[in-house]
Amino acid sequence: MNSAFWDKKYDKQEFHYGLEPNRFIALMLESRPPGRMLLVGAGEGRNAVYAASLGWEVHAIDISSTARDKALNLAASKGLKIQYTLEDASKFESDSKFDAIALFFAHFPPEIRQSIHQKLANYLKPVGELWLEAFAPGQLEFTSGGPKAVEMLYKPETLQKDFEALQIRQLEVKRYELNEGEGHRGLGEVIRLRAVR
Repeated sequence: MNSAFWDKKYDKQEFHYGLEPNRFIALMLESRPPGRMLLVGAGEGRNAVYAASLGWEVHAIDISSTARDKALNLAASKGLKIQYTLEDASKFESDSKFDAIALFFAHFPPEIRQSIHQKLANYLKPVGELWLEAFAPGQLEFTSGGPKAVEMLYKPETLQKDFEALQIRQLEVKRYELNEGEGHRGLGEVIRLRAVR
């Protein structure tokens, strides 16, 4: 995973994926009381800051220092605090567990994807939830963002296997109009997962 690529993408005043939270995380947060959350591939912080505004204790990780700086500045501008560390998800370790773990458009190469997903599942508390939204293979038809290599896109059977240690409560592929800054704009095909420890 290339931090320089992401630093360059985020190196402008505008927020590449906008300031509003992802629709799916907003929906998931509506139905749970605040707790401790891990956000993997947190980018410029839109989801982390939104969760913090609802009272969540947020631990965000990403490989981009530019993204981290923007996220911390965004949180401070709203009088909020988030913990944000520069970390490669494949090397992430934690001494504690989380009430929720969220991955939004965090696409990993196939050779490390399963090990990352399985390791993250182990950091959930009992009845903790894992939420994921990412692009599915049909996204290759669209120009609304995401990886251009099919092996980087997620199928339901892939995620079922990756998260077989959890109880999968929701797993669906859907198409909808994305409006998340210039990075995700237009019709897209996504996969959504909600799984419980």
